[in-house]
Amino acid sequence: MAREIIGQLIAEGLRFGIVVSRFNELVTRRLLGGALDALKRHGASDEDITIVWVPGSFEIPLIARKLAESKEYSAVICLGCIIRGDTPHFEYVASETAKGIAQVALTTGVPTIFGVVTAEDLHQALERAGGKQGNRGADAALAAIEMANLIRSL
Repeated sequence: MAREIIGQLIAEGLRFGIVVSRFNELVTRRLLGGALDALKRHGASDEDITIVWVPGSFEIPLIARKLAESKEYSAVICLGCIIRGDTPHFEYVASETAKGIAQVALTTGVPTIFGVVTAEDLHQALERAGGKQGNRGADAALAAIEMANLIRSL
């Protein structure tokens, strides 16, 4: 029989860094609330969670990298909101933010989770931050817990 490794959803004993964008704060505060709720429901304590606010989503990867390189965190959760406008700015910011977050995980070996909502408008963003489509912040926190436990198991 093949060996199978599955990450557990137990946050107790793990440390989490959360990087949150202030831009579109109406949405990002809800994402943060969802993430904190999920972490605490799965056993994380307040002492094991560090929250760092950055100006916008584009700035998330740099701070995520600093947190990951510190080796103090089991996982880093990146929360932001990028809403499409009338210019190509949306594509540049969303693409570089996603690439930067992925690069942090690959270069540091620390799970770095993409919890950045990309949306056509504010209504759609709010639906993904605790509305009908759930809370992407909570989803990101669950992914962080699972990945941190997978890394610990390997």
